[in-house]
Amino acid sequence: QVQLVESGGGLVQAGGSLRLSCAASRNVFSIRSMGWYRQAPGKQREGVALIISGGNTNYADSVKGRFTISRDNAKNTVYLQMNSLKPEDTAVYYCRITWSLFDSWGQGTQVTVSS
Repeated sequence: QVQLVESGGGLVQAGGSLRLSCAASRNVFSIRSMGWYRQAPGKQREGVALIISGGNTNYADSVKGRFTISRDNAKNTVYLQMNSLKPEDTAVYYCRITWSLFDSWGQGTQVTVSS
């Protein structure tokens, strides 16, 4: 199994920035995708950003132009740069990787944006 460790969450004022990181516990071969998801209180978990093996990226409409997903294959790490944060971005953010027929989720990191 692969464990994912997230970091970088916290409290920030509206308009501010945060950078989330998600590191895998070991090298993972045949990665199909690496992504970030979030879940706000009382809401379902939703996809935020995804980067697939070929490098293409996809974003939720609500974060396009503000968030950027990237990866460092050598470090088995995926990042989420979040700029121009809004109170509605407040949620627990989870990373997920898929490889072969498997997937793993991180434990989540809290992001709180104050108005």
